[in-house]
Amino acid sequence: GINQIIKEAKVAKASFYYNFDSKDNLCIEYLNHRHTHWFSKLNGFVNKSNNRIEKILLSFDFIIYMNQKENFRGCSFLNILSEISEEQKEILFVIQNHKNELKTFFKRLVNNNLLATQIYLVFESAITESQLFKSNEIVEQSKQIINKIVKQ
Repeated sequence: GINQIIKEAKVAKASFYYNFDSKDNLCIEYLNHRHTHWFSKLNGFVNKSNNRIEKILLSFDFIIYMNQKENFRGCSFLNILSEISEEQKEILFVIQNHKNELKTFFKRLVNNNLLATQIYLVFESAITESQLFKSNEIVEQSKQIINKIVKQ
């Protein structure tokens, strides 16, 4: 809740409300910042190669990197999705935009909508399963699966 956020941030309630109209606006600001940071790091990973297949595989290495850096915290967007209500449509919109941009990211790499969707779904499940089991094993296996699929 707001009181916990204010306490942990060590700010006055008035300062919080001066910067954010509500907890939802804070959440949206956090997600927008996270989106920019996350895609910046993802692009940094995949831009190590000019080969589209290598870029796709490097995106899975990015999951491993984030898991190690953030102790298998998982996807911030999906974590928040599980906490919002149906009325919090603005937050849902930000989450959907993030996921749509990720789908577009893969579409640009493969120029095939069905294949991009397949890669996206494996990518997303690799994040979720690695969070669940606190292991990168499923990410490595997902990478092998995608390598076979894209080379066909």
